[in-house]
Amino acid sequence: MDYDQDKVDEMVLALLSLSAFDEDEWGARAWKSHDWDALDRLHAKGFIQDPKSKAKSVVLTPEGLRRARELFERHFARTR
Repeated sequence: MDYDQDKVDEMVLALLSLSAFDEDEWGARAWKSHDWDALDRLHAKGFIQDPKSKAKSVVLTPEGLRRARELFERHFARTR
C-alpha cells in the first residue's frame, strides 16, 4: 500500500504523548511500542533520540514532546 509517511509519523508522535513519563527540561520518555520505521524517521527529524537500544522506552526531545502534545490535541481532542 502506498501511504503518506509524514502523516503516519505525525500520528505516531501524537500517540507517544499518551505514554510520556519522566518529563524534565530535557524532554520525556515514552514507551516505544510503535512501528520501527516511523520511530527511525522521528529520530531523523529530531523529535526523539535514537530508538535503537535495549530500553523499552524512547526519549522525546523537548521539541518532540511539545510537537507530540500539539498533534495529539489537534487530531484527538473533542470539540465542543
